[in-house]
Amino acid sequence: MNDAPLIVHLIYRLDFGGLESLLVERINRMPASAYRHAIVCLTDSNPAFARKITRAGVAIHALHKQPGQSPGTHVALWRLLRELRPAVLHSYNLSAVEYGPAALLASVPVRINGAHGRDHDDPHGTNRKHNALRRLMVPFYDCCYANSAAMEQWNRDVIRVPPYKSRMLANGIDAERFHPGLPDETVRPDGWPFDPAHFVIGTVGRVQAVKDHATLLAAFALLRERRPELPLRLAIVGDGPLLESMRAKAASLGLQDAVWLPGARTDIAQVLRNLHVFAMSSIAEGTPGSALEAMASGLPVVGTRVGGIPEVVDDGVTGLLVPPSDPGAMAAAFERYAGSPELAARHGAAGRERVLHKYSMTAMVAAYQGMYDSLCERKIKTRGAVTSCAE
Repeated sequence: MNDAPLIVHLIYRLDFGGLESLLVERINRMPASAYRHAIVCLTDSNPAFARKITRAGVAIHALHKQPGQSPGTHVALWRLLRELRPAVLHSYNLSAVEYGPAALLASVPVRINGAHGRDHDDPHGTNRKHNALRRLMVPFYDCCYANSAAMEQWNRDVIRVPPYKSRMLANGIDAERFHPGLPDETVRPDGWPFDPAHFVIGTVGRVQAVKDHATLLAAFALLRERRPELPLRLAIVGDGPLLESMRAKAASLGLQDAVWLPGARTDIAQVLRNLHVFAMSSIAEGTPGSALEAMASGLPVVGTRVGGIPEVVDDGVTGLLVPPSDPGAMAAAFERYAGSPELAARHGAAGRERVLHKYSMTAMVAAYQGMYDSLCERKIKTRGAVTSCAE
């Protein structure tokens, strides 16, 4: 029987997405002798995505929270935590930050909240109500970390997270899984609609407002008008609440034969190896895991100058940065790469080197385990326990 301390990961929903993918990677890769893991979803989970968890014994619980205020969810979580008796509650983003008090009342020794990005309706973190909630919750947490330097600084300056509770934990990428395609590689993803002669711009991520795919579509349409002689194509891979509206927008722009929106995929690494340029049109971001996967795959990145994107994409070296919500600037950046395959190859190669040196999966897992270890050790001493921080 594994008596390692239990970590409960509290998220809004377990589904295809960058935060969720990296959570699963950490669970799968962290030594089983160090910690056990359970996932609590405030709403529910996608069974197809849940199958990505390969670590044995990871239970998934769903609280089926309804939209809006839901006091009953706090009670349900308290009861579940009393039953599970975890050593650590690790909540993610604003959607789960308010449950720190429930964890305290359930006698969970270590409580952590991670800031992995902001919502589309508050991309710059200026919503007073949301920030007041974040500040109110700080005393209930032992650590409030961020996954980008910009977000950590915002945590300190705006949310007033004290330095001893603040950390920056960068995302990591599996550079063995995500790698450049071979020059003569002919393997295409199932359903791939494009020909080898096409120049394919692509993006991967949840199709939601914060990703601003509308600007990406507008930039692609503008580029096609400027350079009708180029065989340009666009792939927008991912599921989300705006998927159908993006399909409709592509059709309204007359791009239905040039834009592929297949929804969620499980073969992202292969998809990336068939792209020529990766795009990030977000209006807010933490450390963009999808951009790191693209860089590990040898792709140059055209990204917006927001959040953690400039920390990852070195402008003019591994990609090109443009202002957010600016289709013209984005189209111009795409045009530079479409007109110069040599530049795209050079920036793509530099991007992979950057990932190998700064964003390895091993380093990410070690950093998170180090956070758990140090906080548990501190709480053990504080509480006078001798065997585990769950006591």
